[in-house]
Amino acid sequence: MGVCAEGPLAPAEYPNVYDVIRLRRDVRAEFTGAVVDNATLLRILDAAHRAPSVGNSMPWDFVVVRDGDTLRTFADHVADKRRAFHASLPEDRARTFDPIKIEGIVESGTGIVVTHDQSRGGTHVLGRATVPETGLYSTILAIQNLWLAATAEGVGVGWVSFYDTPYLAELIGVPEGVKPVAWLCVGPVREFQEIPDLERFGWRNRRPLEAAVHWERFPSREQRA
Repeated sequence: MGVCAEGPLAPAEYPNVYDVIRLRRDVRAEFTGAVVDNATLLRILDAAHRAPSVGNSMPWDFVVVRDGDTLRTFADHVADKRRAFHASLPEDRARTFDPIKIEGIVESGTGIVVTHDQSRGGTHVLGRATVPETGLYSTILAIQNLWLAATAEGVGVGWVSFYDTPYLAELIGVPEGVKPVAWLCVGPVREFQEIPDLERFGWRNRRPLEAAVHWERFPSREQRA
């Protein structure tokens, strides 16, 4: 049985995939402070683990972080990186950035670090011979599965990207050759915002579909102007 911000959902009440895609948000400020229960978390991770992968290599791993000291330590590191980014912005963009919350590391109570192991599957991975990036693409598909499954459960996900990769790797003991791809804040939410934060706060508007769809050939620079 799924859960949502308002309470349990019966299986027949799960939103359909198009509804979930439209509802999905990068959550920052809406976490309730409760910790997602293990049964729900494992359903979400099972959905992530069922993602397609090149050569069935499944190059991902999921490190669940709930230790309070680790969460606070990482949150402090991210806050330092936020300040550095803020300092690099022109004055007008800095003002726009000021109210935008970039993480919910402590508030969510659960971090999931998704890692990528390019060596998984051996040397000859079917489908990766000419496009080696398909290994990383596979891990990203697992993250998308996780995010959509969490949304269907009424669980929020926030992708934190203000960090130094070697710092995070050392913090959670990621071995050499394995790369952290994402720290995901995961937890029950009060609501999902109708409008994504970056649009609400005026950072950047959504690009319309008609600007992204092209038929037969990619348009020239002149056609795109």
